[in-house]
Amino acid sequence: MAEVKQRQFLVDRAEGAWIYDREGGRYLDATAALWYCNVGHGRAEIADAVAAQLRRLDAYFVFNDFTNEPAERLAHRLSELAPMPDARIFLTSGGGDSIDTAVKLARRYWIRQGSPERVHILSRRHSYHGTHGLGTSIGGIDPNREGYGPLIEGTSRVAHDDIDDLRTTIDRIGADKIAAFFCEPVIGAGGVRPPQPGYLEAAAEICAEHGILFVADAVICGFGRLGGWFGVERWNLTPDMITFAKGVTSGYVPLGGVAVAGWLAEPFWEGDGGSLPHGQTYSGHPTAAASALANLDILERENLLARADALERPLYDALRTLHEHPAVGDVRGGVGLLGAVELAPEVLGADTTAPARVARAARERGVIVRPLATALAVSPPLTVTEDEIALIPKAVAEALDAVVG
Repeated sequence: MAEVKQRQFLVDRAEGAWIYDREGGRYLDATAALWYCNVGHGRAEIADAVAAQLRRLDAYFVFNDFTNEPAERLAHRLSELAPMPDARIFLTSGGGDSIDTAVKLARRYWIRQGSPERVHILSRRHSYHGTHGLGTSIGGIDPNREGYGPLIEGTSRVAHDDIDDLRTTIDRIGADKIAAFFCEPVIGAGGVRPPQPGYLEAAAEICAEHGILFVADAVICGFGRLGGWFGVERWNLTPDMITFAKGVTSGYVPLGGVAVAGWLAEPFWEGDGGSLPHGQTYSGHPTAAASALANLDILERENLLARADALERPLYDALRTLHEHPAVGDVRGGVGLLGAVELAPEVLGADTTAPARVARAARERGVIVRPLATALAVSPPLTVTEDEIALIPKAVAEALDAVVG
């Protein structure tokens, strides 16, 4: 914060895959903001839907028996798109809310099933599950977990790419103590790490074998980022729960949710199910739901999920041209429209702030990339063109030369 207060980058407006500062400077948004602007900026259709909804019913809660028409339409539509049978949708305000909701649902489900000892939550190292209390506690990025005192108990992290470590950890803790395993299909903020071949399928099978709920965290991966609606379709996965946010509205209005398999949700709907004392003020917000419905219309009408499939290889190939740069240690991608350029160990050893400095230098050259702990991440809008993609490695290469030499 000491550095931020000395210089601020004020974003004034945006259109398509581009953002503009207040002086009129133009920058390729190669991150789609925080992974979310899948349909691109400046969509009048979404703005019109939001304005119309604000005039009719701006906001109202959905606790108890209250509901509203946009939230009902959105829940039914997402249920039909979800890969699990008879999916039920719990709407939230964003990704962090969705993670906390899924953790609480997992634990509450086992209590309802007469197994209150099943509270332990597994996740993977390098994983990011938001910044709320439960999400911070199950997250796998160490700097995000440190410096806050004791976190929530009953959580463990396993290697992000080693299925044997998952098996060993389950055996050590005891499957009868574990409620759920949270897993990003592609790890995002932890470095853009696609899964090892067969990992996700094996992890889902192991969870099923031990009765552990398999929760796919698709907050980054959903709504076209990996080419499918929820990001898990390319592996033919049927998770027990899926957390989502970001691309469901392309970030135009904050909204998230949890898709829950019908059988898992059913105990909460039984006559003696009792109340579920959980929900956010803006759960089922009608204006947010209207934004999501308009966004889904665009994704479908313009066939943007297929476009993400078509562009994932050109993006990866463009980033791989940086592999020979002496300051680059690795390039990751090829699974969805996202990727990362890992800086070389000697560069990071000499300067831990190198990713941030390179990202700032790339911005000075007209391209926005996101600095992570050891890498630069890209995740452009699904509407980006191949000519625009070609600008990314050029700016990054020039930035590396300027900062690292």
